[in-house]
Amino acid sequence: MPSSASRSFQERTVDDLARQLAEAYKAGPLNGLVLDLRNDPGGLLHSAIGVSAAFLPKGALVVSTDGRMSDAKRVSWPRPRINQRGRGDDALSRLPKELKSVPMVVLVNGASASASEIVAGALQDHKRATVMGSQTFGKGSVQTIIPLRADGERPAAIKLTTARYYTQRPLDPGQGHRARSARDDTAQGSFGGLQVREADLAAHLEEKKGAPAAAEAARDAASADAQTEPRAESPAPKRYEFGSQDDFQLQQAMKHLKGLPVETAKKPESVAASSRSSR
Repeated sequence: MPSSASRSFQERTVDDLARQLAEAYKAGPLNGLVLDLRNDPGGLLHSAIGVSAAFLPKGALVVSTDGRMSDAKRVSWPRPRINQRGRGDDALSRLPKELKSVPMVVLVNGASASASEIVAGALQDHKRATVMGSQTFGKGSVQTIIPLRADGERPAAIKLTTARYYTQRPLDPGQGHRARSARDDTAQGSFGGLQVREADLAAHLEEKKGAPAAAEAARDAASADAQTEPRAESPAPKRYEFGSQDDFQLQQAMKHLKGLPVETAKKPESVAASSRSSR
C-alpha cells in the first residue's frame, strides 16, 4: 500500500490513513502492508498514537515520557478519544479487525524522526511489524513551548526540552532506532545526506555523564581511520522516486512479505570492482 502524500504527522493523518486503508480493503483482504515512514520528520504526538492504534491491540503501550516535572511523566496507549479529537467520530472504529494481524513492514531511514520513530518503535517492540531500512534520526526528546508574551503583533515564546520519550525500551539519545532488517537506500549503498543523526548535532542529549568524551573519541578515531586507509572508489548511489520500481528498500520489503530472499546493499569495494570490470 503506498504511503500518503503527506510526509509528517498532522491533524488529519489518522483520518487519511483510515480512508486509504478502507479503500484498500474494498478490493478484498490484504495479504501484507508496507507503512512507509522514510523522510518523515515527525509531527503531532496524538497522530502518532492514532496511527499505531490502527495496527496494535487495545491497551498496547505506544509511548511514555519521563522528565523532571510531574506533568512530563505520561503513558500513552490507543484510546478512541485520542483519535476523535473533538470530531465525535473515531475513524479507526470502522476498519476491519483483520488489520490488527495483517503482515507488516515499516520502512524507515536516517530522516525518520520523532513521531515516526514512536510508531516504528511501538510496532517493532510489540512484534507487530518488521522494521526495515536504515537507522533513524534519533530524536528521543520532547519539547514544550512556553509563551512569554501574548502581544498580537510581537508574540514571544521559548521552546524547552522537557522530557525523553520511550517505547517499551528507551531510545538512546541521538542514536535512533536500529531496524531489525537493515537495508540501505539503494543496492549501491545509502545517500550521504541521510547519515546525519541527532548524535551528530551540537549539544544533543547524552545517555550518561562522560558519554560526550567517549563519543568524541570514537568520532576522532573514525576520522583518523578514514584519513589513513585508502577507500575504494565507487559510483554514487542512483537517486530514485519513492514507490517506484527503482525503490530498493520498498522492493526488499515486498520480498519479505512474500517470503522471498531479501537482498542487501553491495559493499563499496565490490561496487567499485564491478564498476571497473564493466569499463
